[in-house]
Amino acid sequence: MKFAWIDLRTVPQARLESVVDAAIHTRMQGVLCDDESVLKALPPTVTAVTTAAVTEEKQLYNLDADAAWVDVHDEPSLRLACAAAVALPHTVVRFADPTKIPLEIVLAAADRSAGKLITVCADLDEAATVLDVLERGSDGVLLAPSDAGEVFALARLLEAGTSPLELTTLTVDGIEHHGLGDRVCVDTCTHFAEDEGILVGSYSTGFILCCSETHPLPYMPTRPFRVNAGALHSYVLGPENRTNYLSELGSGSTTLAVNSEGRTRPVTVGRAKLESRPLLTITARAADDTVVSLTVQDDWHVRVLGPGGKVHNVTELRRGDELLGYLATDQRHVGFPIGEFCKEH
Repeated sequence: MKFAWIDLRTVPQARLESVVDAAIHTRMQGVLCDDESVLKALPPTVTAVTTAAVTEEKQLYNLDADAAWVDVHDEPSLRLACAAAVALPHTVVRFADPTKIPLEIVLAAADRSAGKLITVCADLDEAATVLDVLERGSDGVLLAPSDAGEVFALARLLEAGTSPLELTTLTVDGIEHHGLGDRVCVDTCTHFAEDEGILVGSYSTGFILCCSETHPLPYMPTRPFRVNAGALHSYVLGPENRTNYLSELGSGSTTLAVNSEGRTRPVTVGRAKLESRPLLTITARAADDTVVSLTVQDDWHVRVLGPGGKVHNVTELRRGDELLGYLATDQRHVGFPIGEFCKEH
């Protein structure tokens, strides 16, 4: 689990009490402060940290401390940070330059160590970046908030991981071919795995797992960043149980990559390509008789996934074939789940 320490040393006195209350309420792991009276008032759920308890860089060379603070500004200090991160239970690192390459080096050096790396962050945007570097990120961040609102925002950031989904097996009922319509290719800023795609459907309560173009095709190279997802009206499932229409996705949007076992991760959209193509509609049913519909480009190279990550070309689907999907119980209003009556057909 990612965690955060709150640095109170620069918080204005008028906001100090509210920031401390926010840190306690959000269960921040630690509070850094040199005022003993503030630290003594903390509950036992919050670790009290003083600068006296953290060995500074100039005293660190024998690596006999429990925690260390290293300012990385050149190659010797970077080597010291790597050594501390490997040897010590806690290492706080502040990087002088905006590049994240030194952080990558420290993370790589300490990859198999038991210690925790805490990176000093100037603001929430930097904290979001630091927590994702090398797909692993710093174990923790140290932030000096300007007010209580930033503490709550940091807590939301730490909880921003995506939960797995319980996928269901759908049985194909039929295929209907149509004429021209507009379909969307979702080009992301990531490589999809072979059993990974995005969940798309015509109804807000049912989605089919659309495969990425990771698998080889004749006549064209693979595009492992792309999902030929469906007609522009379709819903696509995103993080936090939100949906978007495929027509709404664009550069900088976030959607949800899902694999055949239901594991999820947020991915950034690089662009969405809308083009007119012949379409077909897949109709499938779940075991509870819920109907799921998906309209996609009518072409052999468009694919959906079945149980076990089996790849199906949409033009070769037959009644009785099994697909992977996801059933949602909520209706939708501007992408938010809502418990209202709504019938889609």
